[in-house]
Amino acid sequence: MTLLQCDLPNIRKLRSGKVREVFDLGDCVLFVTTDRISAFDSVFPNGIPGKGKILNQCSAFWFQYFTNIPNHLITIDVEKYPNELKPHLELLAGRSMIVKKTKPLPVECVVRGYLAGSGWKEYQENGTLAGIKLPKGLRNAEALPEPMFTPSTKAEEGHDEPITWEQCCHLIGQEKAEQVRAMSLQLYTEGAHYARERGIIIADTKFEFGVLDGKIILIDECMTPDSSRFWPIDEYEVGKNPPSFDKQFLRDYLEASGWNKLPPAPELPEEIVLKTAQKYQEAFSRLAAV
Repeated sequence: MTLLQCDLPNIRKLRSGKVREVFDLGDCVLFVTTDRISAFDSVFPNGIPGKGKILNQCSAFWFQYFTNIPNHLITIDVEKYPNELKPHLELLAGRSMIVKKTKPLPVECVVRGYLAGSGWKEYQENGTLAGIKLPKGLRNAEALPEPMFTPSTKAEEGHDEPITWEQCCHLIGQEKAEQVRAMSLQLYTEGAHYARERGIIIADTKFEFGVLDGKIILIDECMTPDSSRFWPIDEYEVGKNPPSFDKQFLRDYLEASGWNKLPPAPELPEEIVLKTAQKYQEAFSRLAAV
């Protein structure tokens, strides 16, 4: 079954994102991850079977792996869910989690370890990444001298826009900005090392943070194929666009399809749907392997 929409009778929905449905449980929040997929700011009419469960369990895996940085996860075990959710446990199993309520910070915390995507385009044009000058002669998909924190806006609709470090400090204050930068770089460094031992390069990823009782904690999702660029080590070669275990496969198809990137998004061919599903499953299977 492919879940595209989710409404829970008698449970108040706070919002619908491109992928997640968020419900109010009083002193905490229920995340339900659907199988919707988006690209170029459009949500496609047909989803990716199993994608929601993979994303949900991938985030839960990382939340439990990073024991030194606090996060919002309360439980992913539906048997521990409150009574008002009991009628929906079959639907919620595997694709939901109960999390703490926080005040989200209005920035996306992007960390890049490799020169790829929009970062590669900027470097080709200006020799910079997020406005920061880089050494000359770097190639596509090459590892950066060190991971870089490149924040962006967090748009309710449309596309997130890159911002400078100074703009990030203006938005959330310098102290918070320094905290989320340090936490993001630590998460990326530790996560990338873990993934590399399992055959995956995490080229870049994004984190979100919220404030709870005056402290900053990790929220939303964590190092999923939706929020990261995953490359297989055994097929990685500097100078070439590596194949990916993430949404880049879909983006590449769309770039070649002739679609003008304006809504409404077109129906995806069955072959692309199944191939995308396989890539998400492969990423999670490698990461979660004991």
